[in-house]
Amino acid sequence: MLISYPILSLSFCSFCAVDFEVERKTPADPAMDFPPCHFRCPISMELMKEPVTISTGVTYERKNIEKWFFTYKKKTCPATMQSIENFGIIPNHTLKRLIVSWQSNEDSKSSCSSPSSSQSCPSAKHDEIQALLSTIVSSPFKVNSIKKLRSIIEIDDVMKDDFIQSNGVEVLVQILDQTIMESSDFVTFRACEEALSVLHQLPISEEEKTFELLSKQESTRSMAIMLQRGSAEARLHTITIFRKMVKTEYDWSFIVQDQGIDFFKSLLELVSDEICSKASSCALEVLIEILRASKKNSLRAIEAGAVCVLIELLQDSNRSKCEKMLHLIKLLCECAEGRQALVEHGMGIVAITKKMLHVSNAATKIGVKIIWLVCNFHPTERVLEEMLMYGSVKKLLALLHIDGRSSTKDKVVKIFKMHGNSWKRYPCFPYDLKDYLGFVNDSS
Repeated sequence: MLISYPILSLSFCSFCAVDFEVERKTPADPAMDFPPCHFRCPISMELMKEPVTISTGVTYERKNIEKWFFTYKKKTCPATMQSIENFGIIPNHTLKRLIVSWQSNEDSKSSCSSPSSSQSCPSAKHDEIQALLSTIVSSPFKVNSIKKLRSIIEIDDVMKDDFIQSNGVEVLVQILDQTIMESSDFVTFRACEEALSVLHQLPISEEEKTFELLSKQESTRSMAIMLQRGSAEARLHTITIFRKMVKTEYDWSFIVQDQGIDFFKSLLELVSDEICSKASSCALEVLIEILRASKKNSLRAIEAGAVCVLIELLQDSNRSKCEKMLHLIKLLCECAEGRQALVEHGMGIVAITKKMLHVSNAATKIGVKIIWLVCNFHPTERVLEEMLMYGSVKKLLALLHIDGRSSTKDKVVKIFKMHGNSWKRYPCFPYDLKDYLGFVNDSS
């Protein structure tokens, strides 16, 4: 066996040199670079025009590999000498686009070399981006190349634009799509994580090509999987992309239906992340937009335990997160199931009450809306008693002293109109407020 490899290699070289008439051409124009190795056919070493991939994962020029298989009846991969049973040939469209892009860049560089040309030459990093993308497409070992790509586009927005114009987004999205089919493959999964580390840095709007590619069902499903199983960094990158997508008109119904409550559980895990506040904040924003879109989405979130999670996190949250959490609880309480979950939680009423008048005007306004929803649709005797015992009633009365009229004050008046007489009967109700409460009821 040790002797057979040189013989095979010699046979292959003779085959290339004689049958394919290989010419080692050097560029006539000094501005023209020799094609990167991954753009060249391993058989002829010429720039590929119709790249195709065979079962071993190696890409060749179509006419060359067809001659190898079907004219010379070879049953091995020319580059690896691996035995082949499946002689199928798949067009490599992505690599072809990269080659066309590289050729366009070379033409541009040739024009730059002309004294009469006033065009600006591409930066040196452009060639490096092209070479890395071609390696990612053609090699099964993609992680290191994606890491290098990430370090390049982190430099500035010019590099990001260069990457997008070089069809880089399409290359990385193809890696995301492979995660669905090969989620058990560790190498593919790691490549997907690294791809997200690049994609999360790109601008995403409805006019951008990036949004068009990432909003495909296969891509969103892959990102949802990554949100559940990825590393902490990969989950942060994924939720950052989702946060950018909620600023568009993206329809979340597919991913909610496809992933079910597992999708909401993964979002709630990020909300609970005490180490990475950015991931937590992004997850809150994504949840708000998804729940706004549909009451069905709220029901899935409630089923995933959203009300309990939010109530338990509310106490120690800062101002920004507190407002977002209250907003989410308000959206959930617009459903009967959400109100039920709130009042059944031992700290539900007290958690909302504590944030009223102590965080911000926005937090107070949302807190009153939550209390109003409960008083209007779920006014059990136990709930009304808890509101009196935990200080909700006292804070609502304080809001009545605010000068002027507002929607928040109107809700407070309606609450007392519905339940003021019930609260007055309790011994713990402040005696000096009974007359004031009577005045409010009379005037309303």
